[in-house]
Parts: sequence; C-alpha cells; structure tokens
Amino acid sequence: MRVVVQRCTEAQVTVDGEAIGRIGQGLMLLVGVTHDDTERDARYLADKIAGLRIFEDNRGKMNLSVQDVGGAVLSVSQFTLYGDCRKGKRPNFMAAARPEHAEGMYDLFNGYLRESGLQVETGRFGAMMDVLLTNWGPVTLVVDSRQSI
Repeated sequence: MRVVVQRCTEAQVTVDGEAIGRIGQGLMLLVGVTHDDTERDARYLADKIAGLRIFEDNRGKMNLSVQDVGGAVLSVSQFTLYGDCRKGKRPNFMAAARPEHAEGMYDLFNGYLRESGLQVETGRFGAMMDVLLTNWGPVTLVVDSRQSI
C-alpha cells in the first residue's frame, strides 16, 4: 500500500456536487492499493500514520501526531498512486489492485485508523471525486508499506 500524507488546515471531498467528507485540521490521505497488499500492510500504514509526528509543538518542532493535536483524517482512495510513467506518455496502471481487492483493503485501513481513536472521513470508492485541501506548511509525505515491512 502507498499513502500520500498531507498535513492540512482543512480538506473536503465532493461527489456529484455533494460534500461527502470534510475535516478541519488534520491529515488528507490519498490511499493506493496494489495486488498483493494484505491486512499487515493496512495495519502497518494505519499505525504509522496515526503516530506520525508532523505537527508542531509549542517550540515549533514537528513532535506531535494527528492524535496528539486532536486532528481528523480525510481518506480518499487513489489507484493512480500505482501509475507507472516510465514508458511512453500514458501511465500504466497494471500495478494497481483490482477494485474487488482494493476496496476491501481501503476499508480495512480506514477501520484501523478509526480503532486508533481518529475521526475518519472518506471519499466514495470508485467515484469521480473533487478534492479540496489547504496543505499546511506545506507538509507532504509518501509512506509505502513495502519500503518498511
């Protein structure tokens, strides 16, 4: 699994003109799943992201997690994170999981985030979505379970 983590002051996802997920301060997550991701990948990333210290303490140091600051999470499925642009001009998405596997892994990942005590808002899996965010810092990181397990 691969997640783009963006620290934000606010974020929102809209489907067909309707806001279906909205948060204030917290993390905007773009979540990609590949074919052989397992429960272990989902658990690892949820634990890593819930405790990721990218919010500033009273001395201006990034020492606090989203849990520490009482922030929320907006999680959006994003198969294009597994787009391969090495050949030609059109991305190849063969590394992205099929929807029947990806949706279950995405739901599992979000469930683990909720178990950690976080408020988690989501997009709609497989839908065309508009995402708005105010990236705070900006702070943007890529966390990949395959680079760490």
